[in-house]
Amino acid sequence: MLVYIRDKFRLNGKTTFSRGELSQILSVYGAHVQRGEWRDYAIDSLPDMAVFSIFRSSHESPLYTVTKISSRSLIKPAQYVVYSKGSSLKQSTDLKEILAFLEEQT
Repeated sequence: MLVYIRDKFRLNGKTTFSRGELSQILSVYGAHVQRGEWRDYAIDSLPDMAVFSIFRSSHESPLYTVTKISSRSLIKPAQYVVYSKGSSLKQSTDLKEILAFLEEQT
């Protein structure tokens, strides 16, 4: 059995947003901050999921949570989901669709 080192690190590591993904998310976040709608964010990396939480105030629970769910496969793309108050609002394999949805939220 042939095991590639890059696959071993991926299986043992945490799921994260890439630099490009994070840049796109922060661009949408920044636009909402400029309008005074959002004020804080948090980023977390878990074994199968990366999480970007958006807050209206740092003293509240997240207004929206954008997750990247790892497929653990090199063939199948990651799944992105937007949650609010425990409910799934939008799901897609394309981050741009998720961000377009967030841009519409006010």
